[in-house]
Amino acid sequence: MLSIIRRQEIAMLYPIAELEADKLNAVRELEKEIGSPVVALTAVEADTVTLPKDQLEKLQALEDKLDVVLVAVRPN
Repeated sequence: MLSIIRRQEIAMLYPIAELEADKLNAVRELEKEIGSPVVALTAVEADTVTLPKDQLEKLQALEDKLDVVLVAVRPN
């Protein structure tokens, strides 16, 4: 799961967090208390690119095919 918040050319990506055992246990306890699943996400800053229309269409077609969200980013 990935959430995206975009500001200009910098996007904040929110992939599922990898939690240490103590943090995972704290999330599980909260789930029990509130009676609802909880998803832990972590923030990652990404320098996104603006794609030309034809490349954007290719990216969107692959998103549809794979049923995922794809984000084009600038190489390091």
